[in-house]
Amino acid sequence: MYRFSYPATLKPEKEGGYLVTFRDLPEAITQGEDLESALREAADCLEEAIAGRIDDNEEIPSPSRKQNAEQIVAVPLHTAMKAALYLAMKEAGISKLELARRMGVDEKAVRRMLDPRQATRVATIERALAALGKHAELRVA
Repeated sequence: MYRFSYPATLKPEKEGGYLVTFRDLPEAITQGEDLESALREAADCLEEAIAGRIDDNEEIPSPSRKQNAEQIVAVPLHTAMKAALYLAMKEAGISKLELARRMGVDEKAVRRMLDPRQATRVATIERALAALGKHAELRVA
């Protein structure tokens, strides 16, 4: 099971606003003028950090347990689906070419599915996950 909601620390700044950091993704740092904007920026920042790890073929860490002063920030659903596909492929040791073969599509289609900046229908990602013996479940908290 893959989870994509990470604990964030929101530290009030002397000059106002909040500094947001994620201990699981140290490269993800942002800020906001108030709590609401800081959390909105945190979701964008988290999305970019996950997208960058996919682009760079790096590990995506599992989220740590939330500590008392932390807020949970979720990766936007579209990026979370792509990250789940990315992790499922790594776990199975499957290349883009092999997934394309299993799905009966061109390798370019799989590359687009894995590109966090490229729109992909949820049904397409679900089909790719099924080709890997996986399925997506939605949990609302």
